[in-house]
Amino acid sequence: MKEKSSRLNTIREIVSRQKIGSQEELLTVLTEHGYSLTQATLSRDLKRLKITKTLDSTGAYQYKLSEPPFLNGGGGEVQIIGANSLEFSGNIAVMKTRKGYASGIAAEIDDEGGDAILGTIAGDDTILIIPREGYSRAEITALLSNLIGTN
Repeated sequence: MKEKSSRLNTIREIVSRQKIGSQEELLTVLTEHGYSLTQATLSRDLKRLKITKTLDSTGAYQYKLSEPPFLNGGGGEVQIIGANSLEFSGNIAVMKTRKGYASGIAAEIDDEGGDAILGTIAGDDTILIIPREGYSRAEITALLSNLIGTN
């Protein structure tokens, strides 16, 4: 079986170049590309990639890549597309996002946050980011900036 990053890149490419209307259809195309995965794994991959199912101009469903979630704001400021603010209370960070974006952004922070991030809790438009003991606000902000560079 091919590795996860290769599979994720293939999914991005397929969705951006072909009209795919269902997970079953996408699973078939991925099988043709040499991947063997379950519907549950595909569902997690779609969530991780922030791929959404929308109606096209004919009224048929089609998977679409959403805009990239992260951008580097420069000057030490973290800017995340879909995020409205990042504030700290003590060592805990609270990120406000556009409605519906919090879960996807939190999943990315959890996946890529390394040892510095104990975990996140996401609502519809708010993420609670809990750093591990011993990490400063500056370190967490730098970590988020580094995550921005990897997307």
